[in-house]
Amino acid sequence: MAASIVKRVSRVKKLNISHISARYKLLTGFRHFSTSKQWNKALVLGVYENESTDSIDFTGTARKFDEKADGKISQLLLTVKKPLKCGKTRTLHAVDPEFSSVLVTCIGKRGEGYDELETVDKGRESIRAAVAKAVLQLRELGENEIEVDSCGDTEASAEGCHLALFSYDDLKAEKSRKPTVRISCATRYSQDKNSMEKEWRKGAILAEGQNLSRRLMEMPANLLTPTKFAEIIKEQLADKCEVLVRDKDWAESMKMGSFLSVARGSVEPPVFLEIEYKGRQSDSPLALVGKGVTFDTGGISIKPSQGMDAMRGDMGGAACVAGSLLSVSKLQLPVHVKAFIPLCENMPSGSATKPGDVVTAMNGKTIQVDNTDAEGRLILADALCYSEQFNPSLILDMATLTGAIDVALGAGAAGVFTNSDDMWNKLQKASVRSGDRVWRMPLFNHYTKKITECQLADLNNIGGSRSGGACTAAAFLKEFVNNKNWLHLDIAGVMSNNGDVAYLGKGMSGRPTRTVIEFINLMSKETNN
Repeated sequence: MAASIVKRVSRVKKLNISHISARYKLLTGFRHFSTSKQWNKALVLGVYENESTDSIDFTGTARKFDEKADGKISQLLLTVKKPLKCGKTRTLHAVDPEFSSVLVTCIGKRGEGYDELETVDKGRESIRAAVAKAVLQLRELGENEIEVDSCGDTEASAEGCHLALFSYDDLKAEKSRKPTVRISCATRYSQDKNSMEKEWRKGAILAEGQNLSRRLMEMPANLLTPTKFAEIIKEQLADKCEVLVRDKDWAESMKMGSFLSVARGSVEPPVFLEIEYKGRQSDSPLALVGKGVTFDTGGISIKPSQGMDAMRGDMGGAACVAGSLLSVSKLQLPVHVKAFIPLCENMPSGSATKPGDVVTAMNGKTIQVDNTDAEGRLILADALCYSEQFNPSLILDMATLTGAIDVALGAGAAGVFTNSDDMWNKLQKASVRSGDRVWRMPLFNHYTKKITECQLADLNNIGGSRSGGACTAAAFLKEFVNNKNWLHLDIAGVMSNNGDVAYLGKGMSGRPTRTVIEFINLMSKETNN
């Protein structure tokens, strides 16, 4: 034992005393600058994953900052002989008088890109997740102003920050709310600051659209009625969009019997929103349709009470349409978009639609309603019919439509049903860029037969069994679409986030808003070429 003690003492003598001091500062947060300064500004720097214990693979911004700080960042990181892995962080203090905290976050391996098996750009996703973790940790430390390294992809970095810092705590006491944090891009070492700031702004706007979707989905149903939803959208979009708020009488005049049948059970009047964004002149707009059931009890076919509170988010399709339009208008994309959002509640009452009732949709088709909890397809049917009147170049609808898609795909991807290979390829390309994945599902005639074999009417609103529920729901919607470029996104599986996406907190996700924005961006470029 005495010999081993001597060996340890010998090793300590060989250590450079500066390394001991550096490690002490790293672990304790010791500050050698004047404590009279107000410390409230922080910096996030990126490093790449590196197996070496002798060098640090910095991003461009991080390397230049380390040089400015006389190598203190690299010295402190190398003191801890365990290289950073993707998503791991180190928080440093007292390395620069301007910043009270400098947080180093590992953004994965240099040069990572598209992963064919995962159908995602791993490099961009790693950046989003890494900077998201960094800003959340700094917020916990009390930092209220944070500069963030672009990490080689300014747009993705901005997305990660702004999505991570979102919280819906408006209804909590002031002391219980998350503090506001100002986020900016660390452009000081860039040779092209204007380009970097432009990309940062784009990423922030993409996140803003998704955050609007999340906010709407989180709002309690007693505060977000169909009428209130319309008021909020008018306030959010009126500057750049024309927003028309249609009432029940208008829906009746349009013979929207399918939509109105769902609204019958509630005292809250239904609303049909029609929104137009004209970034360019066109006779064939891109049409967006969103399911807007602001609360879904299931109606007479009532849902179990456990977890029913989450049905405040059953207007997720409508919320994602609104969020997409917010970002599209703020980005001033050169595209013509018309959006259609049927809004109502699905409630049980003496006036509610009963199982076995037959209603007539706008296109004249009759529907036997055997399950009043399959209501989303009923309100979308009339919205899809109405959208066809404007000769759209394509129709994309979004809806938290079926629990079956959650069983099939979980939170891994939104299910997509489409009659166009070209539209699918573009949407999938958009999802790779956004990191919010989609997965194609079948539209076989096999499923159409399940809803056209009906005892009392042209169509049944359910397929007769639980098998292929998402597919039969899509087949039902297909009966109300003539457009050759139609995409139906069943987003029930991605409605909420429970740790599935690292840069989204727990709660309503607002997915796949950014994928749809990217898709519209792709379509605008194609149209204008």
